[in-house]
Amino acid sequence: MSTNQILLTVWAVLAACFLALLVYRGQLTRYEDEQLFLSEGVNTNEQNEQQDLVRRVNRLTPIVNLFGGAAGLATASIVGTYVWDAWQHLR
Repeated sequence: MSTNQILLTVWAVLAACFLALLVYRGQLTRYEDEQLFLSEGVNTNEQNEQQDLVRRVNRLTPIVNLFGGAAGLATASIVGTYVWDAWQHLR
């Protein structure tokens, strides 16, 4: 396996994981409103659900950022490899 094939395989895995995480986060917040008005003691179940949802999204955010950064770095390395190879052939 050449270096380009390995880089492309790693990039594909990272990009697929990144997109899957984005879809999952989108599904979590799909039916949520921008504002939720809760009165004291009346809707404790809804408040608990909202807090659980916010906790899940906050826990997911660093992982999404990590995979997004890794996919971006892999993209930059693939482009850099192709540019370097083209530069060497032009000399």
